[in-house]
Amino acid sequence: MTTKNAWRLDRMPRLEEQVAVITGATGGLGFETARGLAERGARTILTGRNPTKGEAALHRLRALVPNADVQFLPLDLASLASVAAFVRSLNDKAPQVDILINNAGVMGPARRLATKDGFELQFGTNHLGHFALTGQLLTRLTQGHGLVVTVASLAAWKGKLPFDDLNAQRHYSAFGRYRQSKLANLSFALELDRRARAHGGRIHSRAAHPGWAMSDIIANSAALGSGKGRAQQILRTVQKTVGSAVFRTLGQDVAHGAEPLLYAALSPNALDGGYYGPQGRGERRGPPGPAPIPPDASDPGLAKRLWDASERLTGVSYDWEKAS
Repeated sequence: MTTKNAWRLDRMPRLEEQVAVITGATGGLGFETARGLAERGARTILTGRNPTKGEAALHRLRALVPNADVQFLPLDLASLASVAAFVRSLNDKAPQVDILINNAGVMGPARRLATKDGFELQFGTNHLGHFALTGQLLTRLTQGHGLVVTVASLAAWKGKLPFDDLNAQRHYSAFGRYRQSKLANLSFALELDRRARAHGGRIHSRAAHPGWAMSDIIANSAALGSGKGRAQQILRTVQKTVGSAVFRTLGQDVAHGAEPLLYAALSPNALDGGYYGPQGRGERRGPPGPAPIPPDASDPGLAKRLWDASERLTGVSYDWEKAS
């Protein structure tokens, strides 16, 4: 993006009377995105697995945005039962959802871990959980502004979708499966846009990535599956320290990392079916704007196979007739 059209949150539209739901919002990118939406006046619902972290995030957000209308609701995307319970909990709290930010994620557990439903943790949380959540909120979204922003990653460029082993039951690679989940996120966002257009366009699906942002996902995921012994503790410290140093040098802080997400949600220049990220070298840092899409993510045939597999695995079908 050129300096002439530089991104400014305070120039974006006001969001009074709109309801925004952000997954993984107790810290990192999710919190900063929630903060931006709250600053623009949205009624902002933070979600996360840990209620204690949720209350702390609310306290912090209210201190930063004193007049914010915010609340926390528990949501564990690694559990389809938790997703369904969250959707039910919105019945009296938010009859409509205007903005859904599919942000929560897990990155690179040292060994294969599973969700409560038996899915590989990264694919199950990052993609299948959000697929189920969006599908179950479809009618509520169409009653509002219907904007869905799904968070992908530069990792999607190297992602593959092994349809004969989506849940890594035969082969597990920590970052290979993370890349798979991020390609799935981007493919889902683009396929959601195609299907929405085919059914009247009342859902507005976009995708964004934060570049190299020093998000909580790095620190939170370093310990997953690595054990509790002294050697494992040392390994986690090295992972966190080295990761932090690299991201500080080549990337950007989490507040700037959240800007492409907010751009996708708020900018008049953001389009349905668009993908947005930092405009600096290697898309690692810089102001937000359009991002190139990996070829596999734009393949409708691949997206259909992923969609069909996601419906089968989650048991969630998108009821477009009811949502129209």
